[in-house]
Amino acid sequence: MRIQTKEDRRDRIKFRIRKRLQGTAELPRLSVFRSGAHIYVQVIDDLAGRTLAAASSVEPAVKARLAEGARGGNRKGAAAVGQAIAERLKEKGITRVVFDRNGFLYHGRVRTVAEAARQAGLQF
Repeated sequence: MRIQTKEDRRDRIKFRIRKRLQGTAELPRLSVFRSGAHIYVQVIDDLAGRTLAAASSVEPAVKARLAEGARGGNRKGAAAVGQAIAERLKEKGITRVVFDRNGFLYHGRVRTVAEAARQAGLQF
């Protein structure tokens, strides 16, 4: 696989990470995707092939919780999404997950989602 674009590079990193990570019913995978304007998080059980919970900066419920100056494209918005996913998982009785940065660097908004989820009670 030749790397010609940024997406090719991210895909290569994503496949390398995915070889080692797998979500189960007891320990699901928390996957983060970031675009320029929004951030999306979903918790996946890879063995069953289904999404257990999801949150994004596009949802009206999350948008209502955004503080002033927060939006999906900045760290304040990412923190709100991380907190929302943690609350949804705690309602379902899930407290431990495996973090999948999805080929992105653990920096900026991706790191903020992880830290906010940890502060809200998730363990990873």
